[in-house]
Amino acid sequence: MIKYLFFTMFITLFALMNVYTYKRFLSKLSFFAGYKKALRFFFYIVSLFIILFLTPRYYDIFSQKVLIGFSYAIGVLFMLFVMAVIYDLLTVTFHNVPFDKQRRRFMKVAFDVTFLILTISYVLKGIVNGFKEPILRRVSVKLKDFKLEGFKIIQLSDVHVGNTIKKEFVQKLVERVNARKADLVVLTGDLVDMDVDKIKEDLAPLKALKSTYGTYFILGNHEYFHDAYKTIKYLKTLGIHVMLNESTVIAQGFNLVGMTDVIGDRLGVFEPDLPKAFSDINPGLPTIVLAHQPKMVKALESYKPDLIISGHTHGGQIFPFGLLVLLDQPYLQGLYQHDETTQIFVSRGAGYWGPAIRVFADSEIVELTLRGES
Repeated sequence: MIKYLFFTMFITLFALMNVYTYKRFLSKLSFFAGYKKALRFFFYIVSLFIILFLTPRYYDIFSQKVLIGFSYAIGVLFMLFVMAVIYDLLTVTFHNVPFDKQRRRFMKVAFDVTFLILTISYVLKGIVNGFKEPILRRVSVKLKDFKLEGFKIIQLSDVHVGNTIKKEFVQKLVERVNARKADLVVLTGDLVDMDVDKIKEDLAPLKALKSTYGTYFILGNHEYFHDAYKTIKYLKTLGIHVMLNESTVIAQGFNLVGMTDVIGDRLGVFEPDLPKAFSDINPGLPTIVLAHQPKMVKALESYKPDLIISGHTHGGQIFPFGLLVLLDQPYLQGLYQHDETTQIFVSRGAGYWGPAIRVFADSEIVELTLRGES
């Protein structure tokens, strides 16, 4: 039921964006005045591609390359919508400037040409960045009373293995992670974006992940959309430790707590259970929490963890979408000092959702090096 509700809401939202972008932007550009039928046809095609991109959630009929092509419709439409809003706001301002008709006509053409160039540059930059491999982001974190100086955690978040992210991508991630010789690997949710039965071979390379103390996984919101029970069962066969509101002590140096995702409260399955998760921690050791969504930080305040490791936001993925993300999440990307006790790190994610497009939010493999406060 939740899949079909998502489908309906998603298509409705993008249909409204389509109409706005056509009426308030592209149809108003001076040099498109005689091509309105062609523009409408373009938006019909974009809408069709978005619908077809979503069909593998229900019917598996397209190849990976075809789906990647369909996915760009989502990203390009969003980016056109962003430029349409800016264009609309600037046009309103422009109309209030007292120019004579001839100068106004010239300014309109010059403005339209400039805006079209900016729009094309914006879209191309996003597509080029989407093709790049995840960067390696090194972050040093100082924790109170931390004794394992230089302890290295590799974080992979929001890989979204599914329609367009497949085995080759996962294999490269594993090779790069193993090359870092980590002490611990953590997978902080949204690893899968399809029923696990359809992507077992794509996930299989994760079995080769190597670190001193193993690989730990927590649920992200997307796992709940694709039968989390089956995902958990399969990941365990790959030697991955799945943490469901529980804790363990790592290297006798810190507590590692793994939370289920906050969406569980709405769906009534795998709900976060903080008392259970913290029931067995060693109070004499620092505590690191894995929580997919940064907004979990508020619920965790009374437990005073030293560090929370999160993902979910993608860093906004396509600027300025991050501004909307911040309406729901307290932090977007990077390391933050939440309060006197707790720091939180939010990853931009190793993969992407929807189109392989990123603007000012590079995908990343995160290497957290933990040190004691001097």
